[in-house]
Amino acid sequence: MEALNRHLRYQIEDGLEWARVILIHGARQSGKTTLTRMIAQERGGTYVSMDDEVLRASILEDPITFLSHQSYPLVIDEVQLGGDRLVLAVKRMVDEERTPGRFILTGSTNFFTVAGISESLAGRIQIYRLWPLSEAEITGTSPTQIDSWFKGHPEPISPPRLDRDEYLKKVCRGGYPEVVDLPLGRRSRWFQGYLDTVVQRDIVALADIRKDSELESLLRWTASLTGRPVNLSDASRKLGISRPTVTYYLGWLLTVFLVHQLPPWSRSLAGGVGRRPKFYLTDSGLAAAMQGTDAASLSSPTSPLAGSLLKTFVIGEIARQLSASERRVNLSHYRDHKGREIDLILSETNGNLVAVEIKATTSPRSQHLDHLRWFREKLDKVAPGTFRAGLLLHTGDHSLPMGDRLYVRPIDCLWSPPQS
Repeated sequence: MEALNRHLRYQIEDGLEWARVILIHGARQSGKTTLTRMIAQERGGTYVSMDDEVLRASILEDPITFLSHQSYPLVIDEVQLGGDRLVLAVKRMVDEERTPGRFILTGSTNFFTVAGISESLAGRIQIYRLWPLSEAEITGTSPTQIDSWFKGHPEPISPPRLDRDEYLKKVCRGGYPEVVDLPLGRRSRWFQGYLDTVVQRDIVALADIRKDSELESLLRWTASLTGRPVNLSDASRKLGISRPTVTYYLGWLLTVFLVHQLPPWSRSLAGGVGRRPKFYLTDSGLAAAMQGTDAASLSSPTSPLAGSLLKTFVIGEIARQLSASERRVNLSHYRDHKGREIDLILSETNGNLVAVEIKATTSPRSQHLDHLRWFREKLDKVAPGTFRAGLLLHTGDHSLPMGDRLYVRPIDCLWSPPQS
């Protein structure tokens, strides 16, 4: 497919004006190479990839000399493969000359968990996460819906253009640029090859893992539970892997961006609040492929997977949009011992928040908002004014207010233009 406009680009372009080093991390095949090549080319810079073993060996022989003889900005793709030697060379150069925008580093591992890089470049680096494509990027729209939620008045949207089956097709396609235009059979083969590459090149090669089959078993188990609280003791027992090993492997799945974590909301509104995080696969298409399902199977009203995969898709879309936004928002979930649950809580540092429930139904009912009503009432008592809006997102076409600060919206409000 042709290169699409990535919303994160505007943040990166701004960062190049004031930060000495830009670092873009995210899952393999999420579009980092395409984006950074484009930026380097337009600014007269240079692109090199540490995936090239011969070039990597040459650079590491004398990194200072190599770095000193390039056009800037210099993009170093998959910088983690260069190790501390390369990172320290970059540090030395930006300390000697503090001109902003000289280096753009990319990597397929989470640099907040790579001590050598995050510590060596502290105070010199601006870090961005690039997710796979958002639906807003695929459709070429500029989303404003989330901003309107925090203003307390969700924007009216143009009439929905999707039915439930079309949503499920998007869920199973996901957002990796390489698969957006692939037919189903080729897409399944791509996902399997992708997993093999990430497990072997980005985890087994970097981590102390002796049994990669155990790692893949844990990943498939996590995929089967996407969007549910994970009990590590259950995983240990069912997979026959020790709990410390499960924790270690899960850490690596997070590090290479195959999985992302939704922590429990930190505030207690009632006794017996759940404290387990939820884990979601980063991409709903990958999650569907790992569970061996497709849109036709999910379209059955009795499908046990439709709800969890739809939540994976919607939460992923919101996370993608927020990663490219200037609005700083934390994502979490709520669950208590009475079964009250909020799928997603978006909270700002000033305490303002938006609560979101996600349903696969085409016919939302009043009782679907019961937990949102309870949450609103509790929060109004303990922190008046912080509950900005509660949204029920669904696969139908209803777009309605449902009482004080509560709204029903079709899922495609996330990328549809506002009603003119």
